[in-house]
Amino acid sequence: MKYRRFGKTELQIPVFSCGGMRFQQSWDDVPAEKVEESVQRNLEATVLRALDLGINHIETARGYGSSEMQLGWILPKLPREKMIVQTKVEPMADPGEFRRTFERSLSNLRLGHVELLSLHGVNNAEGLEWAVRKGGCLEMARRLQAEGLCRHVGFSTHATNDLILKAIETDGFDYVNLHWYFVNEWTWSSVQAATARDMGVFIISPNDKGGMLYEPPQKMVDLCAPLSPIAFNNLWCLARPEVHTLSVGAARPTDFDEHVKSLEFYDRAAEVVAPIETRLREAMREALGAEWCAAWSRDLPPYVEVPGEVNLQEVLRLWTYAKGLDLVKWGKMRYNLMGNAGHWFPGSNAGGADAAAIRRKLGGHPLVERIGEVLAEAHALLHDAPKKRLSEGG
Repeated sequence: MKYRRFGKTELQIPVFSCGGMRFQQSWDDVPAEKVEESVQRNLEATVLRALDLGINHIETARGYGSSEMQLGWILPKLPREKMIVQTKVEPMADPGEFRRTFERSLSNLRLGHVELLSLHGVNNAEGLEWAVRKGGCLEMARRLQAEGLCRHVGFSTHATNDLILKAIETDGFDYVNLHWYFVNEWTWSSVQAATARDMGVFIISPNDKGGMLYEPPQKMVDLCAPLSPIAFNNLWCLARPEVHTLSVGAARPTDFDEHVKSLEFYDRAAEVVAPIETRLREAMREALGAEWCAAWSRDLPPYVEVPGEVNLQEVLRLWTYAKGLDLVKWGKMRYNLMGNAGHWFPGSNAGGADAAAIRRKLGGHPLVERIGEVLAEAHALLHDAPKKRLSEGG
């Protein structure tokens, strides 16, 4: 395994983390007796496989149902000094409730402390306010740190880039969990801002949210050869020293295999991915036109500033990569979360978009006329039955 310094935490973190959101019994809190023996055996085998590979960062959350409880049945049996355990608790209006929720996490995990505590889902202005205001959840997290119950404090986010920057610029956090990968470059300035503050940078779900690359379309397979799409995306991210670890939401022990294979090229990641990236971008230009590829993402307002709160950034991003690289299944999954996942995937899809009002809002955008057409195309291509987040049974 390869390791990187996780910013100011000074932790040596593996470049792949074992994310604990896919191997638990349930997304709801269930009684211990409801956990099937086969499910628990699989969870424990997955954790042990991770540790055998040198993936000693185990990451979960209070919002992951039975994940913490089930991890609590194995973590105390493992060499604690060799592990980095992270859990996450949503910011709340009442910091006392935040503390009580974290204490439940520790009780579930059967640990005396965690190395990393994240304020989970700083996704909108309200959540950020609850986190950073005087006497808020960040202050409470720092109190927990002073008491030895956590070692470092960060935040996780699915927010628009402008809000992520605001959170980073408070200088209140040690690290950040965010989305950034080949099909989502929106947050690069946040990665840079975090790096300037020596924060750790954890990339959330780059191969699920980043294209469902465990089920890649043939076009991606062909364009990424001789690498797999997963290996390409891993190396594309890890070619940047600003990135420290990529989450692998493993559902079974073998889910790590393809990721570990990519480390064969770790020391020359930039060299290996360069020709593949060139092919991918050329394929997108052929499918969408050079003008679109060069300018579509330029100066798009966040959803809160768009008529009807259409999540313009996401609609256009999903259509661009679905159309350009055949990532339609992934595009449908993400598109149909909009409006059905609360602050985790906010804004509206393009179904009711007022194209004329949006064109007026975009003003002098170089693709203003075409964007109106693409919104209709995106809805026709991607709209399906509304989806729910996994934590809501989707």
